[in-house]
Amino acid sequence: MSTKRQIKLGVSMVGMGYHLAAWRHPDASAGGNMELQHFVKTTQVAERGLLDMAFLADGVGIRFNDRPPGALSHTCKNVQFEPLTLLSALAMVTQHVGLVATASTTYNEPYHVARKFSSLDHISGGRAGWNVVTSATDMEAQNFGLDGAPAKGGRYDRAIEFVDVVRGLWDSWEDDAFVRDKDSGINYDPAKLHILNHQGEHFRVRGPLNIQRTPQGTPVIVQAGASEQGRELAAATADVVYAASQTLEDARAYYQDVKRRMARYGRHPDNLKIMPGLMAVPGRTRQEAQDRYEVLQQLVQPVVGLGALANYLGDLSDYDLDGPLPEPKDRRDHSRGQIFIDIARRNNLTIRQLYLSIAGGNGHRIVIGTPTDIVDAMEEWFHGGGADGFNILPTWLPGGLEEVVEMVVPEMQRRGLYRTAYEGRTLRENLGLAYPEHRSVLARRATIAETLGSAAE
Repeated sequence: MSTKRQIKLGVSMVGMGYHLAAWRHPDASAGGNMELQHFVKTTQVAERGLLDMAFLADGVGIRFNDRPPGALSHTCKNVQFEPLTLLSALAMVTQHVGLVATASTTYNEPYHVARKFSSLDHISGGRAGWNVVTSATDMEAQNFGLDGAPAKGGRYDRAIEFVDVVRGLWDSWEDDAFVRDKDSGINYDPAKLHILNHQGEHFRVRGPLNIQRTPQGTPVIVQAGASEQGRELAAATADVVYAASQTLEDARAYYQDVKRRMARYGRHPDNLKIMPGLMAVPGRTRQEAQDRYEVLQQLVQPVVGLGALANYLGDLSDYDLDGPLPEPKDRRDHSRGQIFIDIARRNNLTIRQLYLSIAGGNGHRIVIGTPTDIVDAMEEWFHGGGADGFNILPTWLPGGLEEVVEMVVPEMQRRGLYRTAYEGRTLRENLGLAYPEHRSVLARRATIAETLGSAAE
């Protein structure tokens, strides 16, 4: 096993792929987003490529606006499996790849989330990851008796306490609490059961969790916040951050900022892997790669492109598509909207050019070219202080991922940038993250050290 620092890879398995027209690709199954075998094949391709994790983004409702009218009916972003159910099925047909899913802190309770991800971690043999999000759309809020999404500050305050409660519940039992001694009749050691008794502003949770500690200690925590509150939450709690940057300068600034914040929480920078999204479109030649991308670009309908922008910038259908981007009137409070504005202003794009520019990566970086071109770009960010790895955003699934596995992964391996075999059996081990010791064990160790220190004086 190599001790050299190497690139970590995940894949976003959202729907039929990350491109707006993914479901219309000539080789795609148009209804694959509701076909189990589509996800089985995709996850197995990820495992064949030795990827660290397969990532399922999710929302508790349809999150693609029907603005302008017709936008929603022209996309496949309207139905999808509940992710924990799907990942439990995928755990049965894979052995190594991590299984990560979104669960909102806005419309869940901590006990539910702690129990579900603990279950997935046991079912998968230690491969579960929780993507922590707050839900920001009115469409989601209206499924839970609200007219609109709660204010951003309140959502993050709740999220911070929510994660703290979940982590506390995950430490309900010490690693060796269950002795299961048939002769004595003792199932567990009562001294190694810990009642949480959390009393906070948002939650009152007694515990304990009715699932023993998991194979990797606790499931991996993934977070994607780019806002001030999101960065702080990531520095305090996340094991992996799924980021969005267009330039190395921006990626490096984000990387340094989040890692710098970790010290105030007593965390080492190596215990957080920052993995920006990357749409990699490989070809044997640059022209072949570009041609592959153009197949999908030609399938983007204006109503769908405007719908993608409306999600963050509001409805722009009253403006000339071939005119400049106006100052958005009803822009959503989300960092992705600013990325779109920056892209348009930096490159002097029209509205049509803007939606085509984000049709693939939705604000993430897109690299189209030969495997050498793509790995050059990855290596520049990896060695340049902008990333510990990347979350691959396939144009369409499973084909776009297969192209990366068959062409890009071998070039990474040739340079020694990527594994040739999985290092461990758990997601945490493969990511190179330390095993999280139980908080009670840490407390006892600290007490012993303090006692010995006092005795030495």
